Amino acid sequence: MSDQPSRAGRRIAAVIIAVGVCAAFYNMLVDMMPKGELRSVEGYVPWSKETLREVETLPLQDGGRIKPFGTYAGFAMLGIHGARSMKLADTEGKEYRVKPTAWLLDILFRPQFAMKQPTFRVDNSAALEAIGVKPRGKRDRYSYEELEPGREKLGELVKGFEMIEAKKRDPVQNQLADLSINMRTYESLLGYFSFARAGVVLPGSGEAGGPDRRAEMSALMMTAPQIRSQIEESRAAGNQMGGRLQGLLQQVLDAANFAKFGLFVLPPSEASDKQWQSAGNAIMNVMTGSAKDAETSIGDVKALEAIARSAGDEVAFRKHWVAFRERIEARAKARGEGGSVPLETIYQRSDKFLYAVAFFLMGTLAALGMWFGGRSRLATGLSWAVWGLTLAGLACCISAIVMRCIIMQRPPVGNLYDTIIFIGTTVVMLSLIVEWMVGRRFALGLSPIIGTILLILARRYELGDAKDHMDPLVAVLDSNFWLTTHVITITLGYSGGLLSAFMSTGYILMRGLGLDGGDAGLRRSLTRAVYGMICLTLFLSLVGTVLGGIWANYSWGRFWGWDPKENGALMIVLWTLAILHARLGGFLQEWGLHLAAVFTAIVVTFSWWHVNFLGVGLHNYGFTAGKSTIWGFYLAMLLVLIFGAVAMVLENARENQSRS
Repeated sequence: MSDQPSRAGRRIAAVIIAVGVCAAFYNMLVDMMPKGELRSVEGYVPWSKETLREVETLPLQDGGRIKPFGTYAGFAMLGIHGARSMKLADTEGKEYRVKPTAWLLDILFRPQFAMKQPTFRVDNSAALEAIGVKPRGKRDRYSYEELEPGREKLGELVKGFEMIEAKKRDPVQNQLADLSINMRTYESLLGYFSFARAGVVLPGSGEAGGPDRRAEMSALMMTAPQIRSQIEESRAAGNQMGGRLQGLLQQVLDAANFAKFGLFVLPPSEASDKQWQSAGNAIMNVMTGSAKDAETSIGDVKALEAIARSAGDEVAFRKHWVAFRERIEARAKARGEGGSVPLETIYQRSDKFLYAVAFFLMGTLAALGMWFGGRSRLATGLSWAVWGLTLAGLACCISAIVMRCIIMQRPPVGNLYDTIIFIGTTVVMLSLIVEWMVGRRFALGLSPIIGTILLILARRYELGDAKDHMDPLVAVLDSNFWLTTHVITITLGYSGGLLSAFMSTGYILMRGLGLDGGDAGLRRSLTRAVYGMICLTLFLSLVGTVLGGIWANYSWGRFWGWDPKENGALMIVLWTLAILHARLGGFLQEWGLHLAAVFTAIVVTFSWWHVNFLGVGLHNYGFTAGKSTIWGFYLAMLLVLIFGAVAMVLENARENQSRS
């Protein structure tokens, strides 16, 4: 009889864990999955792997730092397309998976293909109806050719509400604003090399009524002194510029404006100049006479023209690209910049966090088998598999974080994305330490489950935010000393609080579903582990809060200002203090301690994440993605608390009945 509840409980626990992991995967994949049918692009030919590997290592400046072309392409594609890959088919039905570097190369050098690709993600079809474009469904992806007929209407609509704050706009207006920004970004990339593809028409150069000749922009730049002299002579004589000269200068201005944004790939000649130049900057600086090294700028534009002209011959294209890249790398090295580009390229290629998710997921499956296998030899073998898979995933996480630190030249935690991967890594590490100390296979089984869920959420946040989280921090955060002391300490406090909550969640489910078989020793071990983790959380949170106050006094001239982030840290300290005092005073027994520890997860999540949505305070750094995930987490913890409270009441009722 006694074994029946245990078997039913195991089935229920398996369903709960499976639902939790599947929900986390759905949370990540729902926004990545392309909608609609596979699109075909007539005549499409993929770029070779050799070309892509040569291209992705070109250093450029974006977001205040020097990064590889591949990183820039990845986040550009993520922001516009909503994913880092797209599937295409040629006219014969052969499928291709286009990754970011190939996608950006198509935009820059093969617009005839790029404009047909389903690049633009649209989540609200009403926005398309508003600009006169027929939607295929509520959510889908569209090509530039499909959206271009509504381009003018889109600009008119956005202009009408652009002064309204984003949070006060309706969903259609927000979708229109996002689409307008994405189309402008796309168009700036699409037209970047127009100066190289079209060259410059020389008005009046045609012979015997024939068409005017064309010249390369770099050749025209070499005549800039003569052109400026001619303009000055006209002005000195009080004459207007001739129509031919005006037409020529207008072409130069248009070409420079097209290439003014997007790719800042040209290091300045002066070491004091921190801002790299685009091709458009180089053209205008030479033509206006403001270039400090006109010869180098002309050489850069000529090299870019050679790349663009050879786009139809991939071997020649690769040859010109490598020559240009080596030219840029040499200048960047002389400036002491771009040293982390090779490492960042390896980091992006390796995608270690994805491998970590795979290891943790396999570890989760092994952990379920270990738990349900009891004390059999199979369960023992699976426990070693859990150790190996979890350690492999942990090694991937640690190596990725170390690489990020080297690339960023700062400690591992500086923004919200950093905290997710750091907390996920440290929670797994702490749970393995608990398992090593306790040895009851409980914390061991939890570690890959926690790692899977948190890393999936980190990936989901990165997809939703679509920003490069290795870019330099805002000035108020740019302090390696305080990032090492205050931020890491307080974040480790979050890790301890969340681990205590997850362990208590497991305790409540295990005891409420009868999975522990009444093993009092197992219960005591878990209770001691949770109690110790609450103590660790209190210590780290208290020290981190004090260090934060010292930093605030240094930066803002006050130790404490009742800022929401400060209040959240104080809430963690006060709540964990209350738990420990209630436990020491006998007010909380085992059930009470674990229920209180589960509520700690809500307190920690509010301090860690939720305060960023309040929009007030000096600690509001503009993090906005993931709000729905927070409410889902709160609901899950509330359900655990309700289940635990009901299970506690029923257990006490059974014990009282047995005594009587």
